[in-house]
Amino acid sequence: MNRPSKQTVKRRLSAVPGASLLRKISAGVLLTFSSLPFTHAEDAAAPAVDPATSLPAAPSWLPPVTPMPDESAPASAAPTTAAPAGDAPQTDTTPLNTSSTAPDADPSAAPAPVIPLVQPVTSTITVAEMGQTNGLTLSGGQLQSGIIFTLPADEVVTNAHLSLALKISPALIARDTTLELMLNGQPLGNLPLNQSSNGGDVYDLDIPSAMVVSNNNLSFRVHDSNTMTCEKDQSDKYWVTILPTTSIGLEGQQLNIGRNLGNFPRPFFDGLQMQESKITMGFSAAMKPGDVSAAAMVSSYLGMLSDYRSVDFPVILNDLPDQNGILFGKPGDKIGSLTLPASNGASIQIIDNPINPVYKLLLVLGNDDNELRQAAYRLISGGMPNNAERLDVTQQTIPSSKPYDAPRWIDTSRPVTLGELAGKDPDSLISNGIYHDGIQVAFRAAPDLFMWDGHNIPVRIDYRFPTENWIDEDSSRLNVSINSNFLRSLTVNKVGLVENIWRRLGGDSRQERYTLQLAPYLIYGDNQLQFYFDIRPKKDAPCSILTSDNIKSRIDPKSFIDLSGSYHFAQLPNLSYFVGASYPYSKLADFTDTLMLLPEVPSAGEIHTLLNLAARAGKATGVPVNHVQVAFGLKGDERNNALFDRDILAVTTLGDTPFNQQLLADSPFSVNAGSMGVKTPTQVQRIVAWLTGDWYRQPVDADRYLSSTGAWRGFVSYRSRWSNDHVVVVATGTDDQQLLKIHNDLKSPKINANVRGDLAIITDENGIRSFSVGQQFPTGQMPWYMMVLWYASTHIVILSLIATLVSLLIGLSLFVVLRRHAAKRLGQK
Repeated sequence: MNRPSKQTVKRRLSAVPGASLLRKISAGVLLTFSSLPFTHAEDAAAPAVDPATSLPAAPSWLPPVTPMPDESAPASAAPTTAAPAGDAPQTDTTPLNTSSTAPDADPSAAPAPVIPLVQPVTSTITVAEMGQTNGLTLSGGQLQSGIIFTLPADEVVTNAHLSLALKISPALIARDTTLELMLNGQPLGNLPLNQSSNGGDVYDLDIPSAMVVSNNNLSFRVHDSNTMTCEKDQSDKYWVTILPTTSIGLEGQQLNIGRNLGNFPRPFFDGLQMQESKITMGFSAAMKPGDVSAAAMVSSYLGMLSDYRSVDFPVILNDLPDQNGILFGKPGDKIGSLTLPASNGASIQIIDNPINPVYKLLLVLGNDDNELRQAAYRLISGGMPNNAERLDVTQQTIPSSKPYDAPRWIDTSRPVTLGELAGKDPDSLISNGIYHDGIQVAFRAAPDLFMWDGHNIPVRIDYRFPTENWIDEDSSRLNVSINSNFLRSLTVNKVGLVENIWRRLGGDSRQERYTLQLAPYLIYGDNQLQFYFDIRPKKDAPCSILTSDNIKSRIDPKSFIDLSGSYHFAQLPNLSYFVGASYPYSKLADFTDTLMLLPEVPSAGEIHTLLNLAARAGKATGVPVNHVQVAFGLKGDERNNALFDRDILAVTTLGDTPFNQQLLADSPFSVNAGSMGVKTPTQVQRIVAWLTGDWYRQPVDADRYLSSTGAWRGFVSYRSRWSNDHVVVVATGTDDQQLLKIHNDLKSPKINANVRGDLAIITDENGIRSFSVGQQFPTGQMPWYMMVLWYASTHIVILSLIATLVSLLIGLSLFVVLRRHAAKRLGQK
């Protein structure tokens, strides 16, 4: 049989006014896929939407809207937004100059400015972006499941459609089954699961826009007229997968929510945005390091809020963004056509974007670096006042972090319960029914945790299976794994002859507690414990229990993981620590001991990369980088500069040869004419490396790879020449275009997993290659006796030479003593 051509099923609802549409929905007048003709997806055109007629009523949280009093305005002109009710404008009367040469406007000569209420927006959200990177599979007894997706609160959807891509098992195709789709509990339609619907075909379905809200649940259910639910252990035979390329296309309108600091971080960042958030940062042509320091603080805070979602910080210099943006500078600085308003001290202000008033600009202002830091700290340290457009910031003390106090890192001073790690949702440690998702407990750890070989991490698991007589207790298991590494299957009952006899006599032999011994190397910077209750029903179990959600299996919140036997100790440089948890900079989570270094005249791409790295640090630790310092360029006298007595994170491109040559002086790396290389070790360095057991360096291989590679980006790291106790990491690329690709590179688990050593090179053709070229040095603290053992184990050649020398000295001494003793004895004779 020939494979059917790619087809689509189209479902169109007639265009009706909003009230009529809602009446049709409530009446349940919904068409099914089976009653509609097949058409190609590329032939279907979405109906045009007229914003003037299709805009739904504004939500109650929006500021009130009143029509413009100017009757001379055209009838088609959009109305303007009045000031939010209850707003109390601040006393600052300095005008915002949007043109330095524009004459004063004559109110009688021109109509009042038109402020649009909405801005058209479009987006497409895939199932992969909804969190199901491998798609969603319905199989066996789990014939129903769903996906949650969210939309920004200040967007109103006017048109929506679903593009559904499926993969169906041959056995399921042969049955009389249909796939029912529902959105927020309301049916959307049914699709017959037959041969014509398999093979990666894409089916399009129009969704009534009134059904799409900020929080949505898109669910799928397989209907089987032949009662497939009673067929046990058929999950590998009957299944349908909603592929990760399935997507929801949305057309809507961005609402003008008014100038209100109380909305922050909206509209610049919305936690309901599932796709990557792009938050533009703007600076003047007279940008100073303090401006970038303040921007790094705000970026790290927004990165902290984004958590598992991606966030990006494009940078523009001396220009205004087309949409929302955050601007940093001193009063009087010009950014594009905007002159920053005067301020007596640190202040924060939100204004309409002169390019398009639907979008907003947040101004973070200060007359010096300290005031800018104060303004940025006030913005991110607490809620902003509601119904206010401007806030004057008073001086306050910014608290400092202590080593390893990041709130997102697991406490290593005591056992930590899984209830603490699970957070505020107690149901996250409970599985409902027989067919369910696994229980996942995520936690982050400092990447420099160290335990001696033979020592393990205890993980105590308290668990409970359902007490039902239809459960096959001999076959059911609790499977435990960490970071996809299988650890152990825990039984329902205790195993052993005595326990088995006792259970058959009616005694209680349930095993509800077990302590795992976890190998230290299984713990990473970002970890996930996984528990799956594999419940097997007996052959005579009733069909009703297979789909019942009233059956609960649970992990006790008092279960714990105990890292108190570990130490903070590592060898640096190690780039895997940096990409995993921004270590060593995140040791003090607020970057108190960190300097961010840029060229003397940094480009927008270099600042962009630096802000993205600051956001990654905030995401890893849960703390903004409130005490970070930023410097531009090197002047050659930094050895006595206290600013350089710390860990340094530098961002540069290879084209800035003078700066790079200064930066990489006294390091294993060199830069000449925009090309990086690795210095050839001297004979003394080779001998030292051999004696210290450092036999795995690859300077020659790394230099050859660099010399044969054109465009690349990546990281280099080495011991700081300004402070032997600190490290330097340089994010670099052959040009700005390559440098900006680092952001997407670090979102790839494959690239993250392969960054190691002190040189990581990423290319579009070969992916990631890592090398170790320089000498590492120890950092951290351990008891003195463990340090002795560690040095002995890592410096085996020196230990062998010392042992040989000691043996030789002892042997010679004994030889001399014994020879004298023998001579004396012979002389007496």
